[in-house]
Amino acid sequence: MTTARYIILAIYIVICIALIIIATIQTKDANGPSEAIMGSSTNNFYEKNKGRTKEGKLKRTTVMLGIAFIIVAIGLGILYAGA
Repeated sequence: MTTARYIILAIYIVICIALIIIATIQTKDANGPSEAIMGSSTNNFYEKNKGRTKEGKLKRTTVMLGIAFIIVAIGLGILYAGA
């Protein structure tokens, strides 16, 4: 059982480091107050294909790593609670 804890803890550390790196690489999405007042055109080519760009892939990777972080954290909590 202790081997499983160490393996899951190592996976958790790798996920944490990857999440930190990916989150710092991302660009800021906020467009500011002028965008809220003037509005934006959401019917353009970039908005339709946003998921295929580098920023879209980074955002999707961040969400997936965040979900993995939560799942592994819960798993570690269950493993260490039973110790």
